[in-house]
Amino acid sequence: MSAPFPDVRRADAGTILVSSWIVPAPDVQRRAADLVIEEWERQERPAAMLSLTTFLSEDGSHVLNYAQWTDDDAHREWVRDRRPAAIGKIDETLPGIERPGVVRYALYRSYAPRESAPRRPGALVTPTFDTRGPEGQRALSDAVIGILERIRPAGLLGAHFHASKDGRRVLNYVEWQDTEAWRRFADDGGTNELRTVIGTLEGVTPAHSRLDVPRYRPYRSLENVPAP
Repeated sequence: MSAPFPDVRRADAGTILVSSWIVPAPDVQRRAADLVIEEWERQERPAAMLSLTTFLSEDGSHVLNYAQWTDDDAHREWVRDRRPAAIGKIDETLPGIERPGVVRYALYRSYAPRESAPRRPGALVTPTFDTRGPEGQRALSDAVIGILERIRPAGLLGAHFHASKDGRRVLNYVEWQDTEAWRRFADDGGTNELRTVIGTLEGVTPAHSRLDVPRYRPYRSLENVPAP
């Protein structure tokens, strides 16, 4: 079972909610992702909830939930009124899932080469960065996009820079043709210039080394409201 990637740049997504669930064993991954989608399918969904896509980590340890909503207030209302029951049902079925918490993002900028438009991504890579405020978030995103526009890595279909609303993090949501394309880019030294430039930016710290950047494949999705 494989889901399409979400429309990251849909104009009506005022907030993007990203949470990573740590599962106790690889065989729990799919069951956890199935349960979260099925729980949403069972309930009456608010119109503010646009889409949800679940991704499975390559190493079997995580489920990444990527949700698009129109606004934070609507999501907070759902969390207050309905989330405890929904999560409780999942935990009754699959105990032991750890949830470090949701991060609220807004899409800042994207890099997507024109020739990538008809191609479907096969892998998601998510380098994240700790930042000190919106200025650092913008400086990082702008610098990396400038490099990508110049070197144009083979197999890179899109890099979408998400700035957390508290100013403390940037998620680079990177769509690759497949995991092998990302590995070729990393192994051929494609990350060296990026690391050098990022190292000069004040208030920006990579959250991962080159080797432990999370890698995912899409699994299941629910589109509640079609993109405009």
